[in-house]
Amino acid sequence: MRSRLARYRRPRQLHPGAWWVWALGLAVAATNTTNPVLLALLVACAALVVAFRRPDAPWALSFSMYLWLGLFIIVMRTLFRVVFSGDGPTVLFTIPFPQVLGGQLFGPVSAEALCSGLYDGARLAAMVICIGAANSLANAKRLLQAVPPALYELGSVIVVAFSVFPQLAESVRRVSRARKLRADGEGRRNWLRQVLMPVFVDALDRSVLLAAAMDSRGYGRQAQRGKSSRRVTSLLLLASMLLLCLGAYAMFDISAFSGWGLPLLLVAVALAGVTFTLAGRRTRHTRYRPDRWQLPESLVAASGVLTAAGYVYLGATDAVSANPSIYPLVWPQVSVIGLLAGLVSLLPILLAPPANPRLVDPKLIRPAVFSFDAPGLRLRGAA
Repeated sequence: MRSRLARYRRPRQLHPGAWWVWALGLAVAATNTTNPVLLALLVACAALVVAFRRPDAPWALSFSMYLWLGLFIIVMRTLFRVVFSGDGPTVLFTIPFPQVLGGQLFGPVSAEALCSGLYDGARLAAMVICIGAANSLANAKRLLQAVPPALYELGSVIVVAFSVFPQLAESVRRVSRARKLRADGEGRRNWLRQVLMPVFVDALDRSVLLAAAMDSRGYGRQAQRGKSSRRVTSLLLLASMLLLCLGAYAMFDISAFSGWGLPLLLVAVALAGVTFTLAGRRTRHTRYRPDRWQLPESLVAASGVLTAAGYVYLGATDAVSANPSIYPLVWPQVSVIGLLAGLVSLLPILLAPPANPRLVDPKLIRPAVFSFDAPGLRLRGAA
């Protein structure tokens, strides 16, 4: 039993797909509520998981930038409500401004308008921060090992797009550290020239190097296939897309194809699977030490799914708690289901193994005492 527990708690990096499923579950949960208390709970849980399970890597230091981006989103969304639609029954203050092109800007600013902008901005910010947590916990480049061969071109583009923001965060830290080492005394007067431009140049260079490295390893290359194979793959893909459209239309309009919606969708999914299998044969690549999906990955992913399910259930059964009323303006109410569903997202702190190996306690290391034996010049040591 102890050996199994020790093997389970062995420091390693989880499968990146597990962290992305967990983070997407939190993002789905954030889309189902505008309660600022529940959104703050999701952000706090994501920050705690990142603090305890973040690997010791430069790309994992970008979470603070996502927090600042979320704060910027909230401020800008609230300012938009003040500028374009600030009217309401509870007027807090008035900003006089002349009409522009027949429209009124600013004017009376109400508490309802401010809360509306705050709630919408907090929801969008929580979604962005949850995605940032996934970028800080999982290396986006390792996702290519889990992408099906038929989707390698699309997967490469997505991975490069996801890795841009962590590369920017790493570039900011490296450029700022170099600026401090130079003991620059100009302060922030030339911050644009000395920090911002080197950051963008460094991020661009790293993106070009990443693209060159991926090309040298064969990403995006296809094996030689005959015309008949390509034609069959294209026809199957076209047929699956047509059946998918017909099935979706039949599901929404029962009078047109009564009872045909679900069978058409199943046939479309089956044809899409066959198409992906045939298209995957055109892309040949090797996988060095592929990531394995084990019990910790399943538990971490399940915690994110449970959080999303809890918030979806809360939105369907308790709309007052999930989406507080703005007209009239009321204080946000928090239910037990919302709190428990949010706290479930903290389980990866206990269920996921540590990403970094523990350092040896220096108190356990005894200094070695060495002495020379003069006649034989032998080195003797005692630990």
